[in-house]
Amino acid sequence: MTKPRNSKQYNLVLGIETSCDETAAAVVSEGRAILSNVVWSQVDIHHPYGGVVPELASRKHLEKIVPVVETALADAGADSNSIDGVAVTCGPGLVGALLVGVSFAKAFAYARDLPLIGVDHLHGHIAAIYLQPEPPPFPFVALLTSGGHTNLCYVEGPMNFEHMGQTRDDAAGEAFDKVAKVLGLGYPGGQVIDKLAQQGDPERIRFPRAFLDRTGFDFSFSGIKTAVARYVMDEKEIAGKIADIAAGFQEAVVDVLVQKAISAAKAKACQHLALVGGVASNSRLRELMTEAAKRAGINVHIPSPELCTDNAAMIATMGYHQFNGGKNASPPASPEPEPWRAGLDLDVYSKTSYSGRLGVVR
Repeated sequence: MTKPRNSKQYNLVLGIETSCDETAAAVVSEGRAILSNVVWSQVDIHHPYGGVVPELASRKHLEKIVPVVETALADAGADSNSIDGVAVTCGPGLVGALLVGVSFAKAFAYARDLPLIGVDHLHGHIAAIYLQPEPPPFPFVALLTSGGHTNLCYVEGPMNFEHMGQTRDDAAGEAFDKVAKVLGLGYPGGQVIDKLAQQGDPERIRFPRAFLDRTGFDFSFSGIKTAVARYVMDEKEIAGKIADIAAGFQEAVVDVLVQKAISAAKAKACQHLALVGGVASNSRLRELMTEAAKRAGINVHIPSPELCTDNAAMIATMGYHQFNGGKNASPPASPEPEPWRAGLDLDVYSKTSYSGRLGVVR
């Protein structure tokens, strides 16, 4: 498996992901085969606070990054002689959390004379679909929906993305977490609402669907969060209605996601639609998207649940395509927490090109 350092092929990539509250590392071969995929979750740590506390997340990343990477390498039977390159999430995300991953990756790569590349977290989520047994052919439309992002993209190649729409306020996953907090269900909200909604009637309590411009592809989920909060405040007793509230809220969010995604695929005359990101694990979204796509003659592709949530296999996969795609740009001198900056100007660099730039992440 050992390859000369001057090889133009980067087949075995170590991925590192620390954008939020998962410390993750993975080794992926040729952008397709997952040799290891280690994720250390902080859910139990942040649960008492009802959401992610950035300072706590950063400190836990510092504690876990070394053992997580060591475990990923050991599980894959890999070392610095077999790894061809390192890919790290450089944004978007929590800046302190990103700083841990980027700093570690730079030091790891520099000490071992390995090339390093920065990966946009959102592009990584889309790349998760390439790890499925039957990934969609290009071009396809991707709906990326997670705790921090809700985006529609037209994907013409592994590194060729056309932005079609995004949320104007809260992301879908963020709305799930906030509504769960309003209902006293705890954190994270997506899983508990999904499970509770299966016991409720989605038609009993109907919440508004914020389609914004029906001919466009942007989203808005702040209003539905407010609608649920007002309903709870106005009702004297909700103890027997919580399952119905959860079902009604979930149905409203899913209706919007499905309608926009199918419309985007039709607008691009695409027969393939990918559903990626943490909210792609939602059972109702998977069900209704599959049904709507079938009626429209569109094939739906959804990663396995473990590849929907934040993980490093998707980062390694995207890194593989960037390594071998011949991009020419600057190294990740620092994390980029903003989505419109992260990953847009990053590419491969070697020890000779970044020596002197590693002392401080600016």
